[in-house]
Amino acid sequence: MKHNIKMMALAALALLSGCSKQLDIVPEGAPSVKNFWKTKEDAIKGQVGMYNNYNSEDFYGRGMFWFINASDDMVTGRNKPEGDNIKDFNRSYIGGGYTETQWSLRYAIIKAANDVIKNVPAIEMDETLKKQIIGDAYFQEGLVYFQLAANYGNDKAGVPIVTPEADAAVAIPRAANVNENYDYIIDLFLKAADNLPLFSQMAAADYGKGHKTAAWAYLSKVYLYKKDYANAQKYADMVISSGQHELVLTSFADVFKASNNWSKEYIWSVVCTPNGGGTGWGSKLPGVMLTNKAWGIYNGWGYYLPTKELYDSFEAGDQRREATILKPGDKFMFFGTERTFTKDAGATSNYQFKKYMEPFSYANPIPLHVNPNGDNGTTDLNVPLMRFAEVLLIKAEAAIQLSGAGAGDTELNRIRVRAGLAAKIGMTLADLKRERRNELAGEWADRHRDLVRWGDAQATYAQPLHDYDGKQIWAARAFNPQVHDVWAVPQREIDNSKGVIKQNPGW
Repeated sequence: MKHNIKMMALAALALLSGCSKQLDIVPEGAPSVKNFWKTKEDAIKGQVGMYNNYNSEDFYGRGMFWFINASDDMVTGRNKPEGDNIKDFNRSYIGGGYTETQWSLRYAIIKAANDVIKNVPAIEMDETLKKQIIGDAYFQEGLVYFQLAANYGNDKAGVPIVTPEADAAVAIPRAANVNENYDYIIDLFLKAADNLPLFSQMAAADYGKGHKTAAWAYLSKVYLYKKDYANAQKYADMVISSGQHELVLTSFADVFKASNNWSKEYIWSVVCTPNGGGTGWGSKLPGVMLTNKAWGIYNGWGYYLPTKELYDSFEAGDQRREATILKPGDKFMFFGTERTFTKDAGATSNYQFKKYMEPFSYANPIPLHVNPNGDNGTTDLNVPLMRFAEVLLIKAEAAIQLSGAGAGDTELNRIRVRAGLAAKIGMTLADLKRERRNELAGEWADRHRDLVRWGDAQATYAQPLHDYDGKQIWAARAFNPQVHDVWAVPQREIDNSKGVIKQNPGW
């Protein structure tokens, strides 16, 4: 079973990446409308081009994870001044290398998606395939716009909206506010959902492309960020009632096994393989989060290490805690041998995230499960971006916001029972916040963004962070909600636009 799923994942990657060259078209769009966008093959190549940046280290390997690292759940694991400045909301990170490309990487996908949206409708080809390709373009565009808007946009300014008709060579000013972006994103996801098939209707070779419930799931999240709780609940309910998704019920730890890459809990993930073209494709986050040098066995990077604050937030008996975090003295399997966890000598924290460790557990995991090149620490485990559990959490949060304590009990208890906890009644927003934190810790769901949108960031970051021994490992930080609710626009974008694109005030 595991081997078959791996083969399906590799088949999907083969389609997404074209060949061992990863892409055989220009990543940011068609070479020329005169000799391209004529055939079905051109449409497929255009679709492949939208996924090129998924394989960049700075996209889902690290990139915006430096922003997630600002939360109280984790610390920069090694001495990295630029990463530290991001976490400390210090403007001296502007213009550095860690996050400077986040804007352009996503606008490249928007350009590729716009090319598909503009050109594929006129191609004579199978209409079902045409709809799927166009729907995927709307989905990809909506997804990256959401990531941009949520991180860089607020009520003072949004991010530039580049339509399919726009001249990509002309700088476009920022939208008036983030809600203007959210409305545009909602329209994109609605069009995506209208065109895309259900996941169960897709061939295995298409796994990893956009599908209908993924669009609904992100619609629910956009509405949650917009504080339109009725629509957040509506689209979460559409996912829940679709029959397409369920929690992995064997155990929470099983969610993060490669054999469950395409389980019903999957909604949207980075498709990963350990040995694509010699360097590996997908997210190298598993290698990035692995203890530095991995006890001399593999080149772990040692970033994004958990805090005592996260560890202590779990209720007694919560199975998610041990499945999520390794602490000193814990036993675990690594390269086929049971080890006792010890931290790297230079590590900031003596915890490590465990969620992405399963591929490293096997004897001789290279190259079937783990990339031979530790500088490209991809594995056969898809890195989740949206799980069914998060949709349940979105539904619960929206219901509590609309109807008060207890309105989200059904959804929260599905998550709690899976974690080995007793069901509760009358759960409040405080309960929801803890469940969301404990369920999604160390994932792309973005704890930092949650704290900001809840209005909890300033008080939370005013407290220092600690390791397993109770030692302070990160000082209290000054978070100004009028400035730090968004991140600084990359300086290169301001410079390249000749000032048309403005910086966020205060940065």
